[in-house]
Amino acid sequence: MGRQGPRGGLERELERLDGAPYGRYKGLVGTWELGPGRTVRIVRAQADPFAPPGRVALRLDGEAAGFEPELWATPVRRRALAGYLVRSAAREVRGERAYQLDAGGQEVLDRGSCTVGADGSVTLRFGVSLPGPRRRIDGHQAWRLLGPGAARIADRALVARAHEAALVREFVETVEDSAALRAELPQRGLVGFVADGALLPRRSGADDRPARGAGVVPFRSPQELRVTVRLPNAGEVSGMGVPEGVTLIVGGGFHGKSTLLRALESGVWDHVPGDGRERVAARADTVKLRAEDGRRVERVDLHAFVDHLPGGADTTDFSTDNASGSTSQAASLCEAVEAGARVLLIDEDTAATNLMIRDARMQALVAKEREPLTPLVDSVRSLHRDHGVSTVLVMGGSGDYLDVADRVIMMDAYRPADVTARAREVAAVPTGRRAEAESFPGVVHRRPDPASLDATARGRTRIRSRGTDQLVFGEHEVDLRSVEQVVDGPQVTGIGLAMELLVRRGHLDGRRTLAEALDLLDAELAGPEGVAALLSVHDEDLAVPRRFEVAAAVNRLRALRVFR
Repeated sequence: MGRQGPRGGLERELERLDGAPYGRYKGLVGTWELGPGRTVRIVRAQADPFAPPGRVALRLDGEAAGFEPELWATPVRRRALAGYLVRSAAREVRGERAYQLDAGGQEVLDRGSCTVGADGSVTLRFGVSLPGPRRRIDGHQAWRLLGPGAARIADRALVARAHEAALVREFVETVEDSAALRAELPQRGLVGFVADGALLPRRSGADDRPARGAGVVPFRSPQELRVTVRLPNAGEVSGMGVPEGVTLIVGGGFHGKSTLLRALESGVWDHVPGDGRERVAARADTVKLRAEDGRRVERVDLHAFVDHLPGGADTTDFSTDNASGSTSQAASLCEAVEAGARVLLIDEDTAATNLMIRDARMQALVAKEREPLTPLVDSVRSLHRDHGVSTVLVMGGSGDYLDVADRVIMMDAYRPADVTARAREVAAVPTGRRAEAESFPGVVHRRPDPASLDATARGRTRIRSRGTDQLVFGEHEVDLRSVEQVVDGPQVTGIGLAMELLVRRGHLDGRRTLAEALDLLDAELAGPEGVAALLSVHDEDLAVPRRFEVAAAVNRLRALRVFR
């Protein structure tokens, strides 16, 4: 509109528009003053009362917000403070259908819905359903939403005086300690940490809050694996350190094996106080793998796991539109390592059995030259020894992994025990099984064709999530059901926006490998622009994704083409 600064008189403008055709709300797009240090920016207005809500950004400068500088002194603290404030704002507007606000769940992520600037400013982005009875502007009600309503949200949720200082500090320090713990793991030679007293079970598969009741067992580390770390705020904290290498989690059914693995899977994220997993951390480069029948695979070198297929297909340069469980898991492993993963998590419950193990009896029955698959058990040690990739496996049905494990943790009624010594005694008794591979040869890095990542549909950019299961990207639907570290729908949106950003900024140019392009994306999202880089693609509810989930979506895009 050619204006250089905020406009005043939003109330007068809405009075003037009262009764006008609904489409004239679009004339409000821009920034308006709401009072000293406060503005409201109409990012976009609805074209129709039945269209998706308009988008609004409410901003308070640092002086108006009034938070102590130490609360926003670092990027981690700014993310934490924003996480606290957006949850407060969501409570304030709960039950008000006119406002739509993404507050997230148990994880504390960089979100588009609330950001804290390096100057202490606070910006809250949310949807507003602008009133329009009979497709006419209701200026008085619109002003109540955008004026007094926005001011109420600011006064009760976004300013320091509205909060108990101790609660704000607890939230910020909890997140800071979690991030510091995660950063400490590689220096300690660990891939994960679970603090004594952590509560790992969740209420249900649909409720990620901590389980309650007398039957919930607080975690306690076995003495052999106990380590103590010093955190910035909590001081010394003790718990179980999961070492680099090959770690098995064993035990009977329903004794907590998968619960422990899921806690590590979620340990790549920070959690809110009271979650029970605040001091459970996994290295940032940890990726959960599983079998995924039917997924697309594009030019991945699978020959370490799949070779001499009956049809003669070249598995060093393998593509399919309908991968089996074993080939999908092999492809996902190679793609994760290609993207930079250094820790792999696998649960036998969701893995392809024939890719995990081939025991002595099956070796005796089916000769190796008639079996295209080489099981992971024969290359998992080489992954760590030769490539620095550790693996944590839940394994309750195959003792052959005892031969290759560096550490074995047994879960018994949710209580862990280090049974490595006993496992080695068991493994010392020969089974007659022969190793079918000597090493993992590494991965071949691929160069995506940026033209194949097309986010347009009918000439317009089309990126949106359908929960955590699916990303709509242009004319394509990307199935993410098996990408298990995706947190919520806004993060799926963030994945799609990141894919588009890779193309728009030229990070994917047909010459760079996918890993090199992801390095550039990481640097951009970690820099001063951060969330704003994704918002520049489209101002929408989003959570910043990791490179691994972005890579997973790229690899599952059925239009993907790559060069090698």
